[in-house]
Amino acid sequence: MKEHRRELVRLARVVVDRSPWQLGFAVAVSLWSLVWVVGQAFGGISPLDVVRGPLAWAGVPVAWLDSVGSWCAGRTGWWAVAGGLLWATTTARQQWSALFGWLAVMFAAESVGYGAVHRALLTFAVFLAVVGLVSIPGRRAFVVDRIALIPKDVARAAATALALSAVVPLIAPGLVIAGLLKPYVTRPPRSRSEPKELWAKSSFDHALPAPRPPSRAPLGAGSGPDAG
Repeated sequence: MKEHRRELVRLARVVVDRSPWQLGFAVAVSLWSLVWVVGQAFGGISPLDVVRGPLAWAGVPVAWLDSVGSWCAGRTGWWAVAGGLLWATTTARQQWSALFGWLAVMFAAESVGYGAVHRALLTFAVFLAVVGLVSIPGRRAFVVDRIALIPKDVARAAATALALSAVVPLIAPGLVIAGLLKPYVTRPPRSRSEPKELWAKSSFDHALPAPRPPSRAPLGAGSGPDAG
C-alpha cells in the first residue's frame, strides 16, 4: 500500500513537472475536458458548446463554431481511435500524447458524442492486449544487448499511460486545491537516502585531482650520509 502511495505521489509530481507554457496548455486542455465530461450529466453538451459559452459571454462572435460543428458531424468519429493510440503511447517523459489524445477524443465527440471516450478506451485496451500477447514469449528474456517485450514492463508502462491520461481533466482543479492548501500543509523533513549520498560521494571523489605518482630520484643521485 505504501508503494502505491509513493507511485501516486511520483505521478502527481510528474504531471505538473513542465515548463510554464506547457503547464498552461495542459491546464487549458484540463479545463476544457473537465467541463465537457461533467457536462454530460447536464444535457450532454458537446466540446464546442463548452467553448461557445465563455465566448458568447465575452461578446465574441460564435457563428463560426456552428460551421465547425456542422462540418465535424459524421466526419470525425475515427479520431477517437487516434486518441486511444495517443493515450497508449503516453509516458512520464512524453505527456504531450495524453493532451493531444484528449483533444482528438473531443474532436471525435462532435460526431459520436461521449461515445468517443468509449471508443478511445476500447482502442487503448485492444492495443495493450496485442502488445501483451506479443510480450508473452519474452517473459523469461534476459535483456543484455537486444530489445525485448517483457510482460511485467508492459504492464507497468500500461498502468503509467492510463494514469497519466486519465488524470488530465484533474490537472486544473488539482493545482487550485494544491495552491489553496499549500500554506496549511506541514511537510516532514527530507531524509537523504543512502544511494544518493553514495552518488554524491562518488561525484566528489571524481572531482578531486588524481594523485600524482611518487617522483623517482635520477640515477646517480643519492641522499643521506653516503651521498657525495
